[in-house]
Amino acid sequence: MLKTNENKIVEVLVQWQPMPASKRQSISYTGHDGKPFNLPGVGGITLNLEIGDSAFGYQGDHLEPGVSCSGNPGKQTEFPNPTLQYFSCSGNKAVILSGKAKGKIGRVIGHHGGAENLIVDFPRKVKEKMTYDDKIMIHTHGQGLKLIDYPTIKLTSVSPELLSKMKIKELKNGKLGIPVTTIVPAECMGSGLGSIDSYTGDYDIMTSDHASVQKYKIDQLRFGDFVAILDHENSFGPSFKRGAITIGIIIHSDSFFAGHGPGVTTLFSCAHSEIEPIVERSANIGSLFKIGKFGKKGN
Repeated sequence: MLKTNENKIVEVLVQWQPMPASKRQSISYTGHDGKPFNLPGVGGITLNLEIGDSAFGYQGDHLEPGVSCSGNPGKQTEFPNPTLQYFSCSGNKAVILSGKAKGKIGRVIGHHGGAENLIVDFPRKVKEKMTYDDKIMIHTHGQGLKLIDYPTIKLTSVSPELLSKMKIKELKNGKLGIPVTTIVPAECMGSGLGSIDSYTGDYDIMTSDHASVQKYKIDQLRFGDFVAILDHENSFGPSFKRGAITIGIIIHSDSFFAGHGPGVTTLFSCAHSEIEPIVERSANIGSLFKIGKFGKKGN
């Protein structure tokens, strides 16, 4: 069992509300293929997308599964939204405080940079009862979490509950084996590079090069999948570093924009290959918490 400082990290209740679906003011946009498009995008209570669904193939761009939440709708970059994003970690419990869905429980999946949304999974039957006036309390717990025996591995936005469920292995070579569905090379990473913060937001796997998408099976990614990014170090913002490894979670869909694609919220990072990715198809937050498609009978 991994030793952590869980008994030393703070638990804070933070309050969110569903973020209305948003659209930029432009009539249409131009994709990486030079073709114009005009499709739904970020935000909203999205009924028919959930954890375990493919991150590809929709008539939409940067789509967020589940409930997109904000602490300050309409002023996403202003207080308290950045603070609430920082405190909220993947795997944290979310409780609806009001309305017809009062008392129902969901799980934080991750946060989306640019849109500055928090993405929370709830079952469709719960989402159908929600309104944009509802209040959602996140039981945040995770920031400051450390691995006692692996001090060079940085944790960002990992809840202790998620960590305990991830089936991480201590390998004989001194590394940590972390299950992922997909290994992504550094050259496929795009929008979000250069950010100075790995504790909020995400960055994108570029999908404009179809040969790379097929070669690395990027088009098989699902919402909630854990992925490994090679030669990327995220301790102090995403950046290229030979030998580094980053582990993240898929939080939004593919995109038509140049430099964009499925979004990854950072969970673990190391500078010198202290992590060894282990490819497993079941490496998805849904399989750990039995949510989304994984919470249904027969899955």
